[in-house]
Amino acid sequence: MTLLELKEFLDEKSNLYENPNFINDDPIQIPHLFRQKEDIEISGFITSVLTWGKRSTTISKSKEIIKLMDYSPYDFVKNHSVKDLESFNHFVHRTFNSQDLKYYIKSLKNIYLNYHGLEKVFSKNHKKNLQLSISSFRDIFFELPNFRTKKHIGNPKNKSAAKKVNMFLRWMVRSNERGVDLGIWKSISPSELSCPLDVHTGNTARKLGLLKRKQNDSLTVNELDKKLRDMDKEDPVKYDFALFGLGVNEKF
Repeated sequence: MTLLELKEFLDEKSNLYENPNFINDDPIQIPHLFRQKEDIEISGFITSVLTWGKRSTTISKSKEIIKLMDYSPYDFVKNHSVKDLESFNHFVHRTFNSQDLKYYIKSLKNIYLNYHGLEKVFSKNHKKNLQLSISSFRDIFFELPNFRTKKHIGNPKNKSAAKKVNMFLRWMVRSNERGVDLGIWKSISPSELSCPLDVHTGNTARKLGLLKRKQNDSLTVNELDKKLRDMDKEDPVKYDFALFGLGVNEKF
């Protein structure tokens, strides 16, 4: 296929899969439960951290956390006590356990109290490179003592594809016009986003000739970014829906 033919094909698939029905089976349904900006951000961020393995399990585990937070993520983060965190003692999702979750709650409180929230942290200096902003966010997120591990948040500086954070940013930044992404952050442009690179999107991209690199790392994200921006420089990550849908639903 020529680049124009590939663009037309992926535009068609993006339009097919980016619709409200996508939410029914996807973890993005969790932040859609809320209306307050901070509730959307916090529930979306925590859900994104849990996104590996079956999507149905991620959804179930995310709902478990939301219930433990009394269905008020921002209020819980802002006002929780040490005793309140005991409700998480038995939580576990794969290698993410109660100790990790408790630290995440504490760190989110630090971000909202001392850094004016998640959007402010990510949007600072983002125009230089949004992937560098992810690394800067990670430095702030893990500045408190007693974290168990940093592995659940990828670091592009260490060549991570940072799939979970890039997916969270897509949720927050891209327009809600088609009823899927939330579009509540206005300080970052959709043109700056990177595709959440995972097994499905990576394999599909390789079959379509969009990628040559075999591993899914930050260099591969950059390679894919360039190709997607050639097709749509204003909204390159809309093609995430096409690549994911082709891989998961059509076994492309």
